[in-house]
Amino acid sequence: MSIEQPYDPVLVEQTKQQLRALVAEIAQLAKSEISPEEFYSQFLPRVVSALAAIGGAIWTLNPQGQLALQYQINLQETRLRESETAQAQHARLLYKVLSDEEALIVPPHSGPGGESLSDEQVPANPTDFLLLLGVLKTDLETVGVVEVLQRADVSVSTQKGYLRFLSQMCELACEFLKGHQLRHFSHRQTLWSQLEDFTRAVHASLDPRKTAYTIANEGRRLIECDRVSVAIRYGKHCRVEAISGQDLFDKRSNTVRLLGRLATAVVNGGEAVWYSGDPRHLAPQVEEALQEYVDEAHTKALAVLPLGRPAPAEAEEEKPEEVPPPVGALIVEQIEDSRLTPQLKERSEVVCRHSSLALANAMEYHGLFLMPLWRALGKTRWVVQARTLPKTLSIAGGVLVLLLILCLWPARFTVEAKGTLEPVQRQDVFAGIDGVVEELFVAHGQEVKKDQLLARLRNTDLEVALTDIQGQRLATGERLFAVQRALVEERKLSVEERSRLAGEQAELKQRLQSLDAQWALYKAKQLELEVKSPIDGIVVTWDLRNRLIHRPVQRGQVLLRVADPAGPWQLELHLPENRIGHVVKAQEAFDKPLPVSYILATEPGVTREGTVAEVYRSAEVRGDEGNTVLIKVAINKDELPFLRPGATVTARIYCGRRPLGYVLLHDLIAFIQARILFRYF
Repeated sequence: MSIEQPYDPVLVEQTKQQLRALVAEIAQLAKSEISPEEFYSQFLPRVVSALAAIGGAIWTLNPQGQLALQYQINLQETRLRESETAQAQHARLLYKVLSDEEALIVPPHSGPGGESLSDEQVPANPTDFLLLLGVLKTDLETVGVVEVLQRADVSVSTQKGYLRFLSQMCELACEFLKGHQLRHFSHRQTLWSQLEDFTRAVHASLDPRKTAYTIANEGRRLIECDRVSVAIRYGKHCRVEAISGQDLFDKRSNTVRLLGRLATAVVNGGEAVWYSGDPRHLAPQVEEALQEYVDEAHTKALAVLPLGRPAPAEAEEEKPEEVPPPVGALIVEQIEDSRLTPQLKERSEVVCRHSSLALANAMEYHGLFLMPLWRALGKTRWVVQARTLPKTLSIAGGVLVLLLILCLWPARFTVEAKGTLEPVQRQDVFAGIDGVVEELFVAHGQEVKKDQLLARLRNTDLEVALTDIQGQRLATGERLFAVQRALVEERKLSVEERSRLAGEQAELKQRLQSLDAQWALYKAKQLELEVKSPIDGIVVTWDLRNRLIHRPVQRGQVLLRVADPAGPWQLELHLPENRIGHVVKAQEAFDKPLPVSYILATEPGVTREGTVAEVYRSAEVRGDEGNTVLIKVAINKDELPFLRPGATVTARIYCGRRPLGYVLLHDLIAFIQARILFRYF
């Protein structure tokens, strides 16, 4: 005989509070803005806990109309996987609930109405548990089924209570799904607006670079990633033409170069690359290029999508359809996040499809033969319209008159050259021997006479050599004197001894003559230590003392310059070699010297005249001016207010009369003839 235990009011109240808390949590969860997957993972455990059930599952319909398991708890306890028949009956039961859109209680090993399990085609519960089935639906569609595995040893009234609770929880879940569906539709509407703006923007221009720039910047906003780059294919290689957020970038940088190499490898392969940390599934050439770029740019996730040309609309049946080669690549990067979410992949593919068409059209338009010319002609059609035709004829007439003036009107043709004002009689003073300037007897601007001593050098080696020669001469002379005295005073010398002394005497005389000759040469060198003026004039070299005194000099080095200002003066012009032809032709055409007009840098407002006196036959390199030809111009020194050697002058050499257009554009004409026409003709 069993004794029924009374209910504990405190325990009942605690249970009710726990249920209220779980219901409140589910209600709060239904108001949150989370993904359905995350909602299911938090919703089902609370429902199972509230019902003290063994487990449960949430099934949803995919776009193909098939049931997919979203979340489960202890579903393996049903042992449905052990029997295909049981799986089929269980699936039909779920589809029946979806079609009827009503919650059900299905006892173990029976159908919804208590049917037998003998028929495999009927929906049934083949498990050992009581199945509570609730429906998830929105205003537009049925979304799925919530299945709870409950113990079968409960009363009918309790089962109905379980079903009512599950139905109420499903209503909360339906509220969440309705809110999520509204947010999804709002998001899709925003996405469609963004896609419309993106499509309109990428098709706005037919310039490949502008199109690539638009794809990179607008595509980044649509994809919602960290960076988007566009590479365009030129021949067999891809070059990065646009990077989102950067108007200008260095195409020779290591990062951009490696990105172009990666795009080339992917485009040549023809398949999209999705990388999120593991490159082992990629082709070797793509893996190598990808690893080099990731190591340089520190990108966490990356996608490279070839931008393929659209297939021809009409393909010939007798010929197999050929896939056009890609025109470039779209590179999508995540710098911080290493995940490639389904949303990012879907949007990247959408951007890739629209970008492929826009970039292919731009490349095809840009590659048309003589497209810049056709574009210019198309823009100039307005000039022949009736309203603008008089203006066009007037402008054309004016241009024709201007061209006739430029081609036929004779003008004075001159070539410009720069140079210096110099006296004709001047001479550099050189060092005749190596040495150190010991004394300096003149200064800048001082008058000197011919053979006047200007400076004295000192050569220690020469002094040592003179001293050594002097010592050798003295020693040789004394020895010669001793030998001669021995030959004269010694009467008892043998024949051999006398022959030896006679030979030594001859040798000493010869050596003494050689030493005298060396002494004379060294004395002549010693005279070269004295630097003298070669002509009468004045010293024109500046700051002699600081430049020369106690400074070592070498033979042939210019020490100073002496010029005669009282004699004639001339201009020394350095004309660039590419202009000397005009002067030579003018000399051949004229019987008299060519006139020259010049100005001094100190008097730029006064123009003076001269004539070409001499043109050097050879060209010399002169500093930054390059090859120049020296031209000497005779002038009247009495016209100059003061004479300063080395004063800068600018001169124009008269070369006859030429058409005005040639006078104005002769440098441009020479450039075209030398750099363009000469290379191709």
